[in-house]
Amino acid sequence: MSKRKTLPLALALMLMISVLAACGGGGAADKGAPAKESEAVQSDGTVDVSKLDPVTLKLYLIGPTPNDLPKVQEEMNKYLTEKINTKLDISMIDWGDYTQRMQVITSSGEDYDIAFTSAWAFDYLPNAAKGAFLPINDLLDQYGQGIKDTIDPRFLEGSKVNGVNYAVPNQKELAGQAVWRFNKKYVDKYKLDLDSVTTLESLEPLLKTIKESEPADITPLAVPKSFKPPLPFDFLIGDEIPIGMYLDTKDNKYVNVLDTPEFKQALTTMRKYYQAGYVREDIATLEGIDNMKTGKWLVDKEITQPYADLLWSRSAGYDIVSRPMQQPVIATGSAAGSMMAISSYSKNPERSMMFLNLLNTDPVLRNMIQYGIEDVHYKKLEGNYIEDLPAMSENYAMPGFALGNLFLTYLHEGDPEDKWEQFEAFNESALVAPSFGFNFDTAPVKTEVASVTNVAKEFIPVLFTGSVDPEEYLPKAQQKFKDAGIDRVIAEAQKQYDAWAAEQGK
Repeated sequence: MSKRKTLPLALALMLMISVLAACGGGGAADKGAPAKESEAVQSDGTVDVSKLDPVTLKLYLIGPTPNDLPKVQEEMNKYLTEKINTKLDISMIDWGDYTQRMQVITSSGEDYDIAFTSAWAFDYLPNAAKGAFLPINDLLDQYGQGIKDTIDPRFLEGSKVNGVNYAVPNQKELAGQAVWRFNKKYVDKYKLDLDSVTTLESLEPLLKTIKESEPADITPLAVPKSFKPPLPFDFLIGDEIPIGMYLDTKDNKYVNVLDTPEFKQALTTMRKYYQAGYVREDIATLEGIDNMKTGKWLVDKEITQPYADLLWSRSAGYDIVSRPMQQPVIATGSAAGSMMAISSYSKNPERSMMFLNLLNTDPVLRNMIQYGIEDVHYKKLEGNYIEDLPAMSENYAMPGFALGNLFLTYLHEGDPEDKWEQFEAFNESALVAPSFGFNFDTAPVKTEVASVTNVAKEFIPVLFTGSVDPEEYLPKAQQKFKDAGIDRVIAEAQKQYDAWAAEQGK
């Protein structure tokens, strides 16, 4: 969860999505699938390995390379050879370098097979738009039926672009829910009433207590310049750009968020908190914050999932508790938070889909790629539980959310037996945003989107962090956004949304 960030999606979306229509919805059929591939799939969905030639798939995954990756890869290859006569050649690229490196690899025309993609890394929409990823609708039908039968159909529906799937979403939490996350040490010390925290404004007495009672190096509200207070909008192009639709909209209209009372109230409150010293003085330039490491904080903001408090506490080494900031929401970006795409240069698209099908349906493979080798990296306990061995943290730490169907994975001590059932319930309980499944084509207003994005970089961080007086700076921001063409962007978005909604029968 902590790796998920809101990146400048405006830049990603500036490419013409309309070119996707030319790509069609094909895959295997478009490339002329080898007869052996199609003949190997039996009527019950199983694979007759004897009909498959041996293949090695090249995979690019996000994250630092674990020392024991070759050892685990060897075990996976033994298993995959038995299942689909396939071996893996896995390369991992660290978090900060992944997007840039993958763009270079793609531009070079390298014939790799599968790569991690998302709305925030190796950006899904623009790379699908420029043909980096293979359309996979036909491949899913023929070689990925297990995926379609297993994962929440909203993942595949929400990640379509003009009716075409270009990647397989990794099933995890589909809904997004922002929470206030608290350092329980200070909650207990001052007997703070967390049940009273329902709005940004309701944080004030808790922040005041910490500011007046603790040393100056304890930050009451520990957030960086990317902080966004809770607002009731489904944003069009990420929450940096102030264009959105009310989550409880009655008219399905996009609005300029700067002109809304909710926006003005949030800015006023954050200005008050800044002047009171509840946030760091350098917040407007603070790229990140190490509060989890130092423990010198009361509250921050995070995106949650069921039982996230247990994960955060385990990671931090001290107790953390949270309270909802907003109800869970399923937006278009929710479905594209973690995905696997087949390269348009892949020479093995059919086998790639067979592998992805196993990754999302086969518990043995799914747990091996995440947890490594039994009795080397983990010890199997009763039921579905495991205990990490030292070699796990030392030599095989993998980003579990990025590796396929998370609901197939083992549990750790402290995890409830119904953990994955609760994930499913969490997804079912969420509010579906009015624009879920709508992808805005920015091509007709790409100049305005670029200009609006530049204005947002200038004003949004200083306004949202309370670093400037909104009475003075909000009117300046409103005028600059208008001069940049925000009204034209809103009009184009509304035109496209109305056409999309009509096609959907909404």
